[in-house]
Amino acid sequence: MADTLERTSPLQPWAAHFTRLSNSVAIVEEPFVTMVDLRVNPAGPGAQAAAELLGVELPTTASTYAKNGDTTVIWQGPDEWLVTGTALAGPELEARLREAVAAHGGAAVDVSGQRTTLRLSGLHSRDVLAKGCALDLHPRAFGEGTAAETRLGQAGVILLAVDGSGADYRILVRSSFARYLADWLLDAAEEYTL
Repeated sequence: MADTLERTSPLQPWAAHFTRLSNSVAIVEEPFVTMVDLRVNPAGPGAQAAAELLGVELPTTASTYAKNGDTTVIWQGPDEWLVTGTALAGPELEARLREAVAAHGGAAVDVSGQRTTLRLSGLHSRDVLAKGCALDLHPRAFGEGTAAETRLGQAGVILLAVDGSGADYRILVRSSFARYLADWLLDAAEEYTL
Protein backbone atom coordinates (compact mmCIF):
# COMPACT_ATOMS: atom_id res chain seq x y z
CA MET A 1 0.00 0.00 0.00
CA ALA A 2 1.30 3.44 -0.92
CA ASP A 3 1.94 6.02 1.78
CA THR A 4 0.84 8.91 -0.43
CA LEU A 5 -1.86 9.51 -2.95
CA GLU A 6 -0.89 9.68 -6.60
CA ARG A 7 -1.47 13.07 -8.14
CA THR A 8 -3.92 12.87 -11.04
CA SER A 9 -5.43 15.45 -13.32
CA PRO A 10 -9.20 15.96 -13.33
CA LEU A 11 -9.14 15.52 -17.11
CA GLN A 12 -6.82 12.55 -17.45
CA PRO A 13 -9.64 10.35 -18.89
CA TRP A 14 -10.38 12.99 -21.59
CA ALA A 15 -6.87 12.97 -23.12
CA ALA A 16 -7.78 10.28 -25.65
CA HIS A 17 -10.89 12.20 -26.71
CA PHE A 18 -8.83 15.37 -27.21
CA THR A 19 -6.36 13.58 -29.49
CA ARG A 20 -9.18 12.58 -31.87
CA LEU A 21 -9.85 16.20 -32.83
CA SER A 22 -8.61 17.57 -36.13
CA ASN A 23 -5.94 20.25 -36.43
CA SER A 24 -8.58 22.92 -37.01
CA VAL A 25 -9.47 22.62 -33.31
CA ALA A 26 -7.03 21.17 -30.80
CA ILE A 27 -7.59 20.77 -27.06
CA VAL A 28 -4.77 19.86 -24.73
CA GLU A 29 -4.85 19.84 -20.97
CA GLU A 30 -1.91 21.54 -19.27
CA PRO A 31 -2.19 19.82 -15.87
CA PHE A 32 -0.53 20.74 -12.61
CA VAL A 33 0.15 24.39 -13.40
CA THR A 34 1.21 26.24 -10.26
CA MET A 35 -1.25 28.99 -9.33
CA VAL A 36 -0.76 31.48 -6.52
CA ASP A 37 -3.22 34.21 -5.58
CA LEU A 38 -1.29 37.40 -4.81
CA ARG A 39 -2.74 40.38 -2.92
CA VAL A 40 -0.66 43.54 -2.54
CA ASN A 41 -0.96 47.32 -2.96
CA PRO A 42 -0.04 47.91 -6.62
CA ALA A 43 1.52 51.30 -5.84
CA GLY A 44 3.52 50.11 -2.84
CA PRO A 45 6.91 48.49 -2.35
CA GLY A 46 5.32 45.04 -2.06
CA ALA A 47 4.26 45.15 -5.71
CA GLN A 48 7.79 46.09 -6.72
CA ALA A 49 9.23 43.27 -4.59
CA ALA A 50 6.83 40.76 -6.21
CA ALA A 51 7.68 42.05 -9.69
CA GLU A 52 11.40 41.68 -9.03
CA LEU A 53 10.91 38.14 -7.77
CA LEU A 54 8.74 37.14 -10.74
CA GLY A 55 10.75 38.99 -13.37
CA VAL A 56 7.63 40.71 -14.70
CA GLU A 57 5.69 43.84 -13.73
CA LEU A 58 2.27 43.24 -12.19
CA PRO A 59 -0.34 44.41 -14.73
CA THR A 60 -2.47 47.26 -13.44
CA THR A 61 -4.96 47.40 -16.29
CA ALA A 62 -8.16 45.37 -16.01
CA SER A 63 -8.51 42.29 -18.23
CA THR A 64 -4.80 41.95 -18.98
CA TYR A 65 -1.90 39.68 -18.15
CA ALA A 66 1.87 39.99 -18.28
CA LYS A 67 4.27 37.19 -19.11
CA ASN A 68 7.94 36.45 -18.70
CA GLY A 69 9.11 33.02 -19.79
CA ASP A 70 7.16 30.46 -17.76
CA THR A 71 5.52 33.02 -15.45
CA THR A 72 2.15 34.61 -16.23
CA VAL A 73 0.60 37.24 -13.97
CA ILE A 74 -3.13 37.74 -14.54
CA TRP A 75 -4.91 40.88 -13.30
CA GLN A 76 -7.82 39.83 -11.06
CA GLY A 77 -8.66 43.12 -9.36
CA PRO A 78 -7.13 46.44 -8.29
CA ASP A 79 -4.90 44.69 -5.75
CA GLU A 80 -5.13 41.02 -6.78
CA TRP A 81 -3.32 38.84 -9.32
CA LEU A 82 -3.19 35.16 -10.20
CA VAL A 83 0.41 34.07 -10.78
CA THR A 84 0.83 30.91 -12.87
CA GLY A 85 3.80 28.84 -14.00
CA THR A 86 5.37 25.40 -13.94
CA ALA A 87 8.97 26.11 -12.86
CA LEU A 88 8.17 26.10 -9.13
CA ALA A 89 5.76 24.00 -7.09
CA GLY A 90 2.85 25.88 -5.51
CA PRO A 91 4.12 25.82 -1.92
CA GLU A 92 7.56 27.09 -2.99
CA LEU A 93 6.21 29.96 -5.13
CA GLU A 94 3.73 30.84 -2.36
CA ALA A 95 6.52 30.98 0.23
CA ARG A 96 8.77 33.14 -1.95
CA LEU A 97 5.98 35.58 -2.80
CA ARG A 98 4.79 35.72 0.81
CA GLU A 99 8.31 36.53 1.95
CA ALA A 100 8.56 39.31 -0.66
CA VAL A 101 5.24 41.00 0.16
CA ALA A 102 4.36 40.19 3.79
CA ALA A 103 6.33 43.10 5.26
CA HIS A 104 4.34 45.42 2.97
CA GLY A 105 0.88 44.14 3.96
CA GLY A 106 0.62 41.69 1.07
CA ALA A 107 -0.40 38.04 0.99
CA ALA A 108 0.16 35.00 -1.21
CA VAL A 109 -1.85 31.77 -1.20
CA ASP A 110 -1.22 28.60 -3.21
CA VAL A 111 -4.43 27.79 -5.13
CA SER A 112 -2.87 25.29 -7.56
CA GLY A 113 -5.34 22.52 -6.76
CA GLN A 114 -8.28 24.79 -7.43
CA ARG A 115 -8.07 24.85 -11.24
CA THR A 116 -6.73 23.05 -14.26
CA THR A 117 -5.69 24.59 -17.58
CA LEU A 118 -6.84 23.76 -21.10
CA ARG A 119 -5.15 24.99 -24.26
CA LEU A 120 -7.54 25.52 -27.17
CA SER A 121 -5.91 26.23 -30.52
CA GLY A 122 -6.48 25.93 -34.22
CA LEU A 123 -8.23 27.72 -37.04
CA HIS A 124 -11.71 27.25 -35.53
CA SER A 125 -10.89 27.71 -31.85
CA ARG A 126 -12.50 31.16 -31.76
CA ASP A 127 -15.64 29.70 -33.41
CA VAL A 128 -15.81 27.02 -30.71
CA LEU A 129 -15.51 29.60 -27.92
CA ALA A 130 -18.11 31.86 -29.54
CA LYS A 131 -20.72 29.12 -29.08
CA GLY A 132 -20.70 29.63 -25.33
CA CYS A 133 -18.89 32.87 -24.54
CA ALA A 134 -20.42 36.34 -24.76
CA LEU A 135 -17.07 38.15 -25.15
CA ASP A 136 -15.98 39.69 -28.44
CA LEU A 137 -13.08 37.36 -29.20
CA HIS A 138 -11.90 39.06 -32.38
CA PRO A 139 -8.14 39.68 -32.09
CA ARG A 140 -8.73 43.46 -32.28
CA ALA A 141 -10.80 43.25 -29.08
CA PHE A 142 -9.27 40.20 -27.38
CA GLY A 143 -5.66 39.96 -28.49
CA GLU A 144 -2.40 38.85 -26.95
CA GLY A 145 -2.07 40.01 -23.36
CA THR A 146 -5.83 40.01 -22.78
CA ALA A 147 -7.45 37.97 -20.02
CA ALA A 148 -11.01 37.90 -18.74
CA GLU A 149 -13.12 36.09 -16.20
CA THR A 150 -16.18 34.95 -18.12
CA ARG A 151 -18.61 32.09 -18.64
CA LEU A 152 -17.94 29.38 -21.18
CA GLY A 153 -21.04 27.26 -21.48
CA GLN A 154 -22.17 27.21 -17.86
CA ALA A 155 -18.66 27.19 -16.35
CA GLY A 156 -16.87 30.18 -14.94
CA VAL A 157 -13.40 30.40 -16.49
CA ILE A 158 -10.42 32.67 -16.89
CA LEU A 159 -9.76 33.01 -20.60
CA LEU A 160 -6.40 34.21 -21.98
CA ALA A 161 -5.54 35.08 -25.57
CA VAL A 162 -2.13 33.45 -26.06
CA ASP A 163 -1.30 35.38 -29.21
CA GLY A 164 -2.88 37.93 -31.53
CA SER A 165 -4.11 35.41 -34.11
CA GLY A 166 -7.46 34.59 -32.52
CA ALA A 167 -6.52 30.92 -32.79
CA ASP A 168 -4.76 30.17 -29.51
CA TYR A 169 -6.31 30.41 -26.04
CA ARG A 170 -5.63 29.22 -22.53
CA ILE A 171 -8.66 28.38 -20.35
CA LEU A 172 -8.36 28.13 -16.58
CA VAL A 173 -11.33 26.28 -15.11
CA ARG A 174 -12.11 25.14 -11.60
CA SER A 175 -11.37 21.44 -11.17
CA SER A 176 -14.99 20.76 -10.18
CA PHE A 177 -16.19 22.10 -13.57
CA ALA A 178 -13.34 20.69 -15.68
CA ARG A 179 -15.16 17.54 -16.84
CA TYR A 180 -18.28 19.49 -17.75
CA LEU A 181 -16.19 21.98 -19.72
CA ALA A 182 -14.21 19.24 -21.48
CA ASP A 183 -17.46 17.62 -22.65
CA TRP A 184 -18.84 21.00 -23.67
CA LEU A 185 -15.72 21.85 -25.70
CA LEU A 186 -15.70 18.45 -27.43
CA ASP A 187 -19.36 18.90 -28.36
CA ALA A 188 -18.79 22.47 -29.58
CA ALA A 189 -15.78 21.36 -31.66
CA GLU A 190 -17.54 18.40 -33.24
CA GLU A 191 -18.66 20.19 -36.42
CA TYR A 192 -15.05 21.24 -37.15
CA THR A 193 -13.66 17.72 -36.83
CA LEU A 194 -15.65 16.16 -39.68
